[in-house]
Amino acid sequence: MTNKNQVKGTVKDIAGKVQEEAGKLVGNKEQQAKGLHKQVEGKAEKHFGDVKEVVKDARDAVKDAAHRR
Repeated sequence: MTNKNQVKGTVKDIAGKVQEEAGKLVGNKEQQAKGLHKQVEGKAEKHFGDVKEVVKDARDAVKDAAHRR
């Protein structure tokens, strides 16, 4: 299952890649840097979402195991 942090992070990462490439095309180092920064933020948010999913899955597994007893 995918959560909103994973989606938002992926979108931000892609937007950052586009911004970085646009900066490269026009020779704007500031836009390149902003694009890289956005990519880092996006990757961090996606990883946060990944961790949330792992925790949720572990919690669900513990609940299931408790109910089976």
